[in-house]
Amino acid sequence: MKQFDIPEFYRSPIIGQVKKIRKETDPRKQDFSPFGLDFGSVQIFVPRHFGFCYGVENAVEIAYRTVEENPDKRVFLLSEMIHNPLVNDDLQSRGIRFIMNTSGEQLIPWEEITAKDIVLIPAFGTTIEIEERLKKMGIETEKYDTTCPFVEKVWKTSAKLGQKDYTVIIHGKANHEETRATFSHSKSEAPAIIIQNMEEAQKLAGVIKGEVSHEEFYTLFAARFSENFDPSRDLQKVGVVNQTTMLASETQDIADYFRQTMVDKYGKDQVRQHFADTRDTLCYATNDNQRATYGLLEQDADLAIVIGGYNSSNTTHLAELCEEKLPTYFINSERKIESKHAIQHFNFHTKQEQTTSPFIPDKEKVKLLVTAGASCPDSLVDKVIQHLVSLFEHTKPIEEVMKEALA
Repeated sequence: MKQFDIPEFYRSPIIGQVKKIRKETDPRKQDFSPFGLDFGSVQIFVPRHFGFCYGVENAVEIAYRTVEENPDKRVFLLSEMIHNPLVNDDLQSRGIRFIMNTSGEQLIPWEEITAKDIVLIPAFGTTIEIEERLKKMGIETEKYDTTCPFVEKVWKTSAKLGQKDYTVIIHGKANHEETRATFSHSKSEAPAIIIQNMEEAQKLAGVIKGEVSHEEFYTLFAARFSENFDPSRDLQKVGVVNQTTMLASETQDIADYFRQTMVDKYGKDQVRQHFADTRDTLCYATNDNQRATYGLLEQDADLAIVIGGYNSSNTTHLAELCEEKLPTYFINSERKIESKHAIQHFNFHTKQEQTTSPFIPDKEKVKLLVTAGASCPDSLVDKVIQHLVSLFEHTKPIEEVMKEALA
């Protein structure tokens, strides 16, 4: 896989060595067991896969190279490059300005932007409408488009579904930048609709089976279906694609559910004419990170620390998985760990930060799980680990721990 030139300050001496060891011992990525770092009074386990993915590294490389190569030009981003405050704050400190926020609300009027300016398209991609607006303004887009290739793969799959007269069901969060972009590209090729979870999948299946009225459909999915969507016509043939950062197992469950719905309505021998198998739209990084988290959770531990941006979908899902098994604290930097007794963390259910005290159990040897989302730099994971270790007494030096790990 391609190696990207990302700023050195995003790399990490601890995590870099851990990933190097795993790459050498498991080049085919078959082993999803965690990696342990034994500091004595505290033992920290990290998963097989975590942190910057291919799409994020590609976007980060393009963004920093663009700033470096164009010192005399104004550089804009359509919205956040990725959902990580450390990365976005650093880009802004280098002069990059965001045209919109993550919800699509305008921060800088289009009238302030000229053809002489550079506009970067973030890793999530953007809508066809915005692409066309930029082109009409005379702004070059291809060179500064950092859309993740796995997001583009979803768009291509949607186009293929449309060519075969299937309706595209998008499993995603309707207000997320990537889902807005995928909906725009999908509806240009086929009827399209967005659902967020299995509960909504069941309601849509009720429409397919005639158990939910069309009037109720239009109310339930308002503003989430393409123009002139007709449930009678457009739900006879369907295929499922996803926002690539959703929970992979949930996307597959939803796809399986719609397949069974078509079996129930049309018969097993006719299911291929009514349901398209699109499981290849699951992002490899999201899938690997989530599988690695399941492997991490097989390790007996006292608590889990999940690191990433609070508006990061893939990081939220990692926290969701961990929370099912043990106390989990979702943080965006090491500064949130106030002491051994208190931690400020994000409650993704209430969408608010809260403080928990105490959070580390009082025992002779504590075991911690630490993981991070696909938009989280290794250097941040490194800082969190070092800060956690500093809370304990009689710990081994990091150099000794890494030497033991490399032995």
